[in-house]
Amino acid sequence: MKQERLPWLAENPHYTRRFARYVGKLCRGSSLTEVAADLRLDWHAVKAMDMAYMQEQLERAGPPAPRVIGIDEISIRKGHVYRIIVSDLEVGRPIWFGGVDRSDASMAQFYTELGPTRCQAVEVAVMDMWRAFRTATERHAPQAAILYDKFHVLRQLGEAMDQVRKAEYKRLTDRDERQFIKGQKYVLLSHRANLSPEKRRALTTLLAANKRLHTAYVLKEQFGQLWEYRRVAWARKFFETWRRALRWQRLAPFEQFAALIERHWDGIAAYCEPDNKVALGFVEGLNNKVRVIQRRCYGIRDEQYLRLKVLTCTLPPLPREENG
Repeated sequence: MKQERLPWLAENPHYTRRFARYVGKLCRGSSLTEVAADLRLDWHAVKAMDMAYMQEQLERAGPPAPRVIGIDEISIRKGHVYRIIVSDLEVGRPIWFGGVDRSDASMAQFYTELGPTRCQAVEVAVMDMWRAFRTATERHAPQAAILYDKFHVLRQLGEAMDQVRKAEYKRLTDRDERQFIKGQKYVLLSHRANLSPEKRRALTTLLAANKRLHTAYVLKEQFGQLWEYRRVAWARKFFETWRRALRWQRLAPFEQFAALIERHWDGIAAYCEPDNKVALGFVEGLNNKVRVIQRRCYGIRDEQYLRLKVLTCTLPPLPREENG
């Protein structure tokens, strides 16, 4: 007994490859429930077609061979349950999603799957200041320059700014003075250029009313210049000047932040090297994409499905099937 194989049929003979690709393309922007309801299909059938579509996307993209990688972690559920995402920053796509937490051992799984040859090709690794990521990278790709992500560093500075705001609110006892600070957290954390005219006026009033917040805000805005220098010596001189400005200001959170920068200086100053000028915004943008994917996949416990969604979120759609 023989069975003819028709090239236009999908793995499941109940539908064609062209229809399966159509369903998979719809799932790139809509939830499984919405697609199943619109096409009057079984939810599990839509999920199977979507997973097959994403698997084919990965096969077409081929095995990764990154030169510049970005490393970050995401929370997949409550209770501090993390997974690690590694991206190829030159190509602009996530290439690995895995681990069981954000430990050294989980990070090592990526390098093991990448293999010794491709590990040797990694020249730059962009990450936050989590020690486990650096330890695993130094062990498996010792030739790679470690570069700390600007956005994670500035997030630490934003937290220091907010601590100063809270301390000032507690210190003041006069209700009229407190009213300038209450509800102004995001005004202080945002860049002035990004604020609406109304928010700018509120910021001006707040900074005029509180000298310590004014000093902290100016220092916060100035610190971003650190990534504009092309020589390590110039960057170091800027940081020393910035740190000296903290003297006698009684800004303990900023002093703690300066000590943090001192401990991780090599990974921050590495950005001054011409070969290390990489796009630092991709990792942060990918985080936003993953959050959207998680909201769209709310209630789905299949981690393999989430993995495929993350790894294909920046890949182009498959070409249309001409037959079937």
